[in-house]
Amino acid sequence: MNPIVTVQDAVTAFADFMEPTNAELDAIEQEMPVILADVDLLDAHIVTLDRTPTEVDDRRIRRARRRALAARVALVNRAGKASLPGGAA
Repeated sequence: MNPIVTVQDAVTAFADFMEPTNAELDAIEQEMPVILADVDLLDAHIVTLDRTPTEVDDRRIRRARRRALAARVALVNRAGKASLPGGAA
């Protein structure tokens, strides 16, 4: 009978490398407003899946869509400012 430990060692041998790096965590942190805005937009759409959307639902979806787009624009603008040399606009 072969011990399972040898298989476990092979599977967990690279566990340290499977964790996100600090750079990846920083990128996620910068994208968090976009992620949260997209979650709000999905929530607004999910509410209307099992019924006909009311005027309030339509407003909630429009508002969530605008927030998601604004978050994406803010992220692109931050990334654009960081990539320009010498602070030129």
